[in-house]
Amino acid sequence: MSWRKIFAQGATVLALGLLDALGIWAFSSLLLRGEYWMAAGLSVALGLINWIYLSKRTYPLKYLIPGLLFLTLFVLYPVGYNIYIAFTNYGTGHILSKEQAIAQFESKFYLPPDTETFRYSVFQREGGTEFVFLFYPEDGPVLFARKGEVTPVDPGDQDFLDEDSDGVIDGVQGYRRLALPELVRNLSTLQAMAFPLGEKILRMTSLQEFSAYEHRYRYDPEADALVDLLSGTVYRPVEGFFTSPEGEILLPGFTIVVGWRNFFALVTNPQISGPFFRVFAWTFAYAFFSVLLTFALGLFLAYHLNNPYLRLRRAYRMLLIVPYAIPAFISVLMWRGFFNTEVGVFNQILYSLFGVKIPWLQDPFWAKVALLLNNLWLGFPYMMIISLGALQSIPEELHEAAQIDGASAWQRFWRITFPLLLVSLAPLLIGSFAFNFNNFTNIYLLTEGRPPIPGALTPAGSTDILISYTYRLAFEGQRGNQYGLASAVSILIFLIIGTISWINFRFTRALEEVSENV
Repeated sequence: MSWRKIFAQGATVLALGLLDALGIWAFSSLLLRGEYWMAAGLSVALGLINWIYLSKRTYPLKYLIPGLLFLTLFVLYPVGYNIYIAFTNYGTGHILSKEQAIAQFESKFYLPPDTETFRYSVFQREGGTEFVFLFYPEDGPVLFARKGEVTPVDPGDQDFLDEDSDGVIDGVQGYRRLALPELVRNLSTLQAMAFPLGEKILRMTSLQEFSAYEHRYRYDPEADALVDLLSGTVYRPVEGFFTSPEGEILLPGFTIVVGWRNFFALVTNPQISGPFFRVFAWTFAYAFFSVLLTFALGLFLAYHLNNPYLRLRRAYRMLLIVPYAIPAFISVLMWRGFFNTEVGVFNQILYSLFGVKIPWLQDPFWAKVALLLNNLWLGFPYMMIISLGALQSIPEELHEAAQIDGASAWQRFWRITFPLLLVSLAPLLIGSFAFNFNNFTNIYLLTEGRPPIPGALTPAGSTDILISYTYRLAFEGQRGNQYGLASAVSILIFLIIGTISWINFRFTRALEEVSENV
């Protein structure tokens, strides 16, 4: 066996050993957290990886596994999780699981009016950060508290020092009693400390004393109910909230599966469906007119730049590609300044010529016009480049033959040039439509989806497209983040883009068949 092969096998065993060590650590952590299904999946995955890289019969899989692993982590898992979220009420007020919400309620305490109080002393080592306590109840033994544990002690023990014999303990186990000014300096830390005492908990209520707090809520798993021990009210889970018979809800809520509710809300709830369909229609219009305008201008320029008798056409080409060379987000921010109603360059020109100022970013119609103009500036160089390439691939003999037959310039363009251009450009135009369908950058940097749609229950703006609407649903809602609803919209976007891609492939094949007959 060669040294190279020995080294490769050693490296494989070493890498598998490290992976297994990490896997065993993760497996143990998952078991301790009660994540049994994830632990089982991890153990199966580790077993498969070891088998694939140690067996000679699985040679091809050794090269496929890394790609499949990253595909699962960064594509399949996010997609699957997004689909799951779309069928839940996950969002503001419903971030926690039911178990986490119950644990949060059971960690709440209240102070009964006749509760027991404790005088106390706090001790700390010189230069240390740990505090220990002595609690003096009205009745019963003195209590010593350290690291969350409370134990009864005898103050006369040799561990407790009364240096000036005044009856007050000055030191314990190397800790020194803090004076009142030192207590005040550490007040926020001391107020956050708590010590269990049977079913109760000791917490600071003033500089002079601690008090015994009692649990406010107790969860009954058999009845699936949360009982308020202070008022006796029973709360039951309703629509992701613990709710009393009178309709009072406790916050926070928890995540539940709501089925198709988010999808139905997009269609049946007028306050959601109204803005949604306006956004939906504008998304198609924005993508369609963006492609139409950029293609028309790009083709017009390319047609003239393709004329061999045009003087300085190389200089024109260089100048016309400048918008394409500037980063898009910088261009959009520049145009946002140009569209400023008061100081923007467009309104200054219009005002000097016609005495008018257009509310570019405040009026819904003019905001859409501004978006299309901005996208025309960003997109026409791309259309000009691809059109120029396609024009140069059309045989000149076709035009010469048509000219001999008496065809006019318009007839030669419309009957010969344009159909042949579509053969190569149609897939790119469909791809451009799909790109503009999700052109989040242009929308968000120029208008942020605004101006808002009056009366909308969701954060929908007049210039929002579906992708920006989804983002604002998830992160900018006035009523909180609605991740479930945003995930439902993202699934609709996926279906639309998937349909466009399918049409693209079908249309490409159809045009290829047409080109074979030319």
